Amino acid sequence: MNPGFLFSQFMGGLTAAMFLFLIASGLSLVFGVMRVLNFAHGSFYMIGAYIAWQVVQWLQPSPERFWPAVLAAAFGVALLGAVVERLLFRFLYDREELYQLLFTYALVLILGDAAKFLWGTQQLSVSRPPVLAGGFELFGTMVPAYNLFIMLFGPLIALAVWLMLTRTTPGRMVRAAALDREMLGALGANVGTLYTGMFALASFLAGLSGALVTPIQSIVPGMDVEIIVQAFIVVVIGGLGSFWGTFLGSVIYGQVLSFGILIFPGFSLFSVFALMAVILILRPWGLLGRPLR
Repeated sequence: MNPGFLFSQFMGGLTAAMFLFLIASGLSLVFGVMRVLNFAHGSFYMIGAYIAWQVVQWLQPSPERFWPAVLAAAFGVALLGAVVERLLFRFLYDREELYQLLFTYALVLILGDAAKFLWGTQQLSVSRPPVLAGGFELFGTMVPAYNLFIMLFGPLIALAVWLMLTRTTPGRMVRAAALDREMLGALGANVGTLYTGMFALASFLAGLSGALVTPIQSIVPGMDVEIIVQAFIVVVIGGLGSFWGTFLGSVIYGQVLSFGILIFPGFSLFSVFALMAVILILRPWGLLGRPLR
């Protein structure tokens, strides 16, 4: 194998990792703050993809219709997430994980049927924005401009969310709520509004990821279940509730899957699950996570 081919595999794995990070980061935030295992997080990703496609159809004559569609999908899913948290999720905070999983799985079925009713079951796709339609040659390998944009955009989102959590007053309140929400409420903070904001932010990231993936992946019913399994693997590898652990887990997942196809063509997914099993045996709380007390 020549170095150019290996570099191409590395870049492909990094692109997949950044998509996974965008959705898995929201899943990790919800669990880290609210202690809710949101299996429906993948459905928000799917709804974001469908909304982006719909807005592109509405803005069809415009050449730069992709970016408004991405923003509309991200904010639309954030609004949906806020409504779902207000009306449904806040009754799950003190329930066992089994109830959370059953409820969120029921929400997966409801949102999946709603998507089929609104957009049908056929495959849909969105064209890449004209400004990112070309590519760049790096180390003898042609890298699509859109993939390079995703590889740069992922770390920027990670840095922005990290700064929000560590350098702003709402971010400090979020971290305090993750440690002791009763004490935070006793100090006068509106924990309910804080939870709604965090759930909306997590949904925003899911909708953003779903909208950005549309130029390189078909929009089909069932894409939510496929992505949520991968997102759970990522947060388990990195550590549930650990933001930078999620970033590290995404990079590891992307590279193991990309190079696993070369080494074990028929067992590429097996290599990812085997890695997760080893990490669960050696560090059940993940690479950068902390043991739950």
